[in-house]
Amino acid sequence: MAKRAAQKSFQEINDRIKSGKVVVVTAEEMTDIVKRMGPAKAAREIDVVTTGTFAPMCSSGAFVNFGHSVPGTKAANVWINNVPAYAGLAAVDCYIGATEPCIDDPLNKVYPGEFLYGGGHVIQDLVAGKAVYIRATAYGTDCYPSRALEKKMTLAEMPNAVLCNPRNAYQNYNVAVNSTHKTIYTYMGTLKPKMGNANYCSAGQLSPLLNDPYYRTIGLGTRIFLGGGIGYVTWQGTQHRPGVDRAANGTPLRPAGTLWVMGDLKQMTARFLVGVSIQGYGCSLSVGLGIPIPILDEEMARFAGVSDEELFTQVVDYGEDYPNGRSKSLAQVSYAQLKSGTITLSGRPIPTVPLSSMVRAREIAEALKAWIQKGEFLLGEPQWRWPAG
Repeated sequence: MAKRAAQKSFQEINDRIKSGKVVVVTAEEMTDIVKRMGPAKAAREIDVVTTGTFAPMCSSGAFVNFGHSVPGTKAANVWINNVPAYAGLAAVDCYIGATEPCIDDPLNKVYPGEFLYGGGHVIQDLVAGKAVYIRATAYGTDCYPSRALEKKMTLAEMPNAVLCNPRNAYQNYNVAVNSTHKTIYTYMGTLKPKMGNANYCSAGQLSPLLNDPYYRTIGLGTRIFLGGGIGYVTWQGTQHRPGVDRAANGTPLRPAGTLWVMGDLKQMTARFLVGVSIQGYGCSLSVGLGIPIPILDEEMARFAGVSDEELFTQVVDYGEDYPNGRSKSLAQVSYAQLKSGTITLSGRPIPTVPLSSMVRAREIAEALKAWIQKGEFLLGEPQWRWPAG
């Protein structure tokens, strides 16, 4: 048998997927493989590494076309299940953002607010097959004379619906603590006083962009697992900031890259798009996202073999420093430490709390692996890659 080459192209890997000869492992499996056989041999043996993450991703939402009425309506204001949607697009198109609360939510007037229903919950209801109530008002035109529209619709009845998330899959993120003497409520969850807990939000060694730290294989057109269906990377995400300090293995030590992703909402499921209520902060959407990493060469094998012990992030005080714009780090910790359940700050143990789900991250990586093994999912070669720094 001929020895497999250590260098491969996207086309060669896709040909192996089509022939049923592809070798696919998850990022957690790749960590063990690289430790055991080294990156050079791993590059020859492994074709694709699958990743996964499932966590609140606030910069998310959906473009929805809810169909024309008779007589026609040029919607100026739209509400879906009492949640405002942005209507400044076209007659019956709107965008519903994950963090938009329903109009009768008391917000933080009764502190801390519960934020029981918002745009993320609307998206979850849609992919769960539930009917939503759409209400629109209009100013009336000659071609669209109606000034109001009301209807109930399911996702299947909508002409078109696209999940469009401007900032997902953050490449690393802060660990949040609270140094003040009162409980605070943040997008990183509830933080107890006097550093009573440390909240973090990353799948660590399973996280997509931590397995390709310089975006060698990820860019415009990359095909991904998104919300239970197939999606695409369509641009760098908002707040994409790759020029941060990095460890010797190339992984960023602070929040860095982000992805703008899109996909057909009608393919997706409520298992991987879940509305979130963050006490005292607002609404959001937990998104399931996974990216296949092609092992083009030894360097990519080394990147994809990274372990939680080799991944680091910063502990930030969300009680004093963060709200006042001070980018101060209290400590640097590894994801192995975070996942152990305890980190040590100033000589005392602090319990850690994950906002991301490792159970569903693994489920995503395994699902993507199965799709590729069955020949149902080919790699999308990026048509453009953004600079890594």
